[in-house]
Amino acid sequence: MPFDPNREPLSRRPFSGILHGMPYDVITFGEAMVRLAPPDFQRLEQTRTLNVEIGGAELNTAVGLARLGRTATWVSRLPDNPLGRLVANRVREAGVSDEHVQYTDDGRCGLYFLEFGAAPRASSILYDRKDSSIARVQSGTFDWPTIVRGAKWFHVTGITPALSESAANVTAEALKAAKAAGLGTSIDLNYRSKLWTPTEAGRTMSELLAHCDLLIASEPDAENLFGITGANFSDVAAKLIARFGIQMVAGVRRDTPLVWRNSFSAVGFTDGKLHTTKSYEVEIVDRLGAGDALASGLIDGILAGDFALGLDTGAAMGAIKHSIPGDLPWITRDEVNELMQGHGLRIRR
Repeated sequence: MPFDPNREPLSRRPFSGILHGMPYDVITFGEAMVRLAPPDFQRLEQTRTLNVEIGGAELNTAVGLARLGRTATWVSRLPDNPLGRLVANRVREAGVSDEHVQYTDDGRCGLYFLEFGAAPRASSILYDRKDSSIARVQSGTFDWPTIVRGAKWFHVTGITPALSESAANVTAEALKAAKAAGLGTSIDLNYRSKLWTPTEAGRTMSELLAHCDLLIASEPDAENLFGITGANFSDVAAKLIARFGIQMVAGVRRDTPLVWRNSFSAVGFTDGKLHTTKSYEVEIVDRLGAGDALASGLIDGILAGDFALGLDTGAAMGAIKHSIPGDLPWITRDEVNELMQGHGLRIRR
């Protein structure tokens, strides 16, 4: 069933926290990890302390939507131990429901270690996520028809099916249930070479894209995973739409002259038309989660029936996210609107 943004009235309530036991605007599915980072640009091998944050692509996107006033729930599995509770506490603090999180005695909480770099040394990530609880998920673990009932949108990334074959199978279950229930669906390709090969990713993601309305992807990933090339983004997007039957394609535009200074914008293609956003010069405090923040704004706009507005909102959210420590987008709609309207950098008094 194709996604119809006008099939039911949509909530545009201000950020107000979690509403359990009722349909959510948006459902996301994926892993969250504990992030450990040395302070003061230290290397892992020299640090004596580590700063703790949590994050995961789908959770980051759910938080961004909650901050915009959408109701959101994040579906996952966490270990029933202090690390699992640490993640869950942050999820709820950010206004996202953990109603459909399964707490389990098998598996572990994934970790990743982040070294902040400065030119000419790039920032780097070291993963320690093997055998996480979500990677051990099995078909039938979640009652997807019940979870998606009454919702508006389902979002996942290519990271989740990369965790394990069983996680890929459950991702397919979720997408099929969402489409059968009339939800809009999105996949952020988010290819991770440390999790699987281009051949493995291309095979699995090709199957999942049959159930996708919105694809967020880069031209290099389209080429490496699907063999799709083109003279420009419009060419690549049109070929992705033709091959997989999706409705919309979007991507990030990032120029990186220095580790801590970038320009950031977005581009999108739907109904044969290219949309581009303004480019924002960003001074980077923490770039992780910027693409997920963009996805949040884009989905919000699509739910409101305006793809171009969503792209503009997403670009502004992604730009602001660069200024916020941690993976989660602690952003308000007012801040997004002010940036889109060109408000300057003078102190707000």
